[in-house]
Amino acid sequence: MERVVITGMGAITPLGNDVETFWTRLVRGDSGISSIDAFDTTRFKVKIAGIVRDFDADTLLGPKEARRMDRFSQFALAAADQALADSRIDLNQINKERLGVYVGSGIGGIQTLMDQQALLSQRGPDRVSPTLVPMMISNMAAALISIRLGALGSSLSPVTACSIGNTAIGEAFYQIQSGRADVLFAGGSDAAITEISLASFTKATALSARNDEPERASRPFDAGRDGFVMAEGAGILVLESLSHALRRKARIHAEVIGYGASSDAYHMVATPSEGHGAYRAMKLALQEAGIKPNQVDVISAHATSTEVGDKSETAAIKNMFGEDAYRIPVTANKSMTGHMFGAAGGVEAIALVKSLQTGIIPPTINQQEKDEDCDLDYVPNVARAANLTVGMSNSFGFGGHNAVIILKKYNE
Repeated sequence: MERVVITGMGAITPLGNDVETFWTRLVRGDSGISSIDAFDTTRFKVKIAGIVRDFDADTLLGPKEARRMDRFSQFALAAADQALADSRIDLNQINKERLGVYVGSGIGGIQTLMDQQALLSQRGPDRVSPTLVPMMISNMAAALISIRLGALGSSLSPVTACSIGNTAIGEAFYQIQSGRADVLFAGGSDAAITEISLASFTKATALSARNDEPERASRPFDAGRDGFVMAEGAGILVLESLSHALRRKARIHAEVIGYGASSDAYHMVATPSEGHGAYRAMKLALQEAGIKPNQVDVISAHATSTEVGDKSETAAIKNMFGEDAYRIPVTANKSMTGHMFGAAGGVEAIALVKSLQTGIIPPTINQQEKDEDCDLDYVPNVARAANLTVGMSNSFGFGGHNAVIILKKYNE
């Protein structure tokens, strides 16, 4: 079977619109959470989010093309362009029938839908755009990237809620490992900071309402956490068979060695307190990788900053790793980015790759008050240097979708 490596990365995030800016600020412990200014939040209890700033779609994509895309597709295409440039792939020199795209979105073009619904209500059906549906549907990010690349291979848009990024990376890993593809662009994108999304999540009492201290609102594993913070962005990686990468003398960032997926089969949104589904996904990923639990050097946690979710993930890690759970550093990127929904897994995979490359573990910020049920080493508040070879990244989604990937520092 083919070994699978990562040769390109692209990121659009609340911490910056390229990989290096994102990584620098992540390691520094900066928060990307701020007050919402895209619409009037006067009537809303929650007024904060992780917003992508200084993103100029017209400049990056061209004004005509940008107008035909929802924001989530704009993010995805911009991140894919970065990943392509980083990979140094010459599209004229590869077999495009073996080039594919696995990119998903949890919510798709919800802002486009709301804008067009308003037009329908105010000005009638003749004013609704004929591009509403193609702009709105969740597979359009993958489709537009495929068109951009001229990719003729498999195109897939997984919709596994907040585990999309890891699902896409994992399924792409399988596709390349089995010899069905040479190169796959994989990850996720979401842009769901809209009035209706904010209203719904607030009504569900899922969001932090620390409006006066937005930078302190996302606090995974901290006893004072009061919910997650909505965010937006995109994370796209280029996965490639090792043999293909070596033939073109590619720069290799890291290797994908394991993937595990499971279902909680429990509840529409709640997580079982014991974390059985998360445990099974981690176990399957370790089995796929052919390594023992004590060989994992760092865990990138899903860790959204919810009361039940953080406890559940901590319990799953303890069940999986036993006493080693207290030795392995656990980092929570969402403490700084907020929860980017379908984009989270891709962006967090990029952060894990950078950790393996640099030997630096980003902190989990806002660790102020210890929760007795969350008692692992969460790399509190300050980044840490460490000897890293293998890292695990967890992503879990509404409906009980669990996806775990394992990355390894590349050795020839």
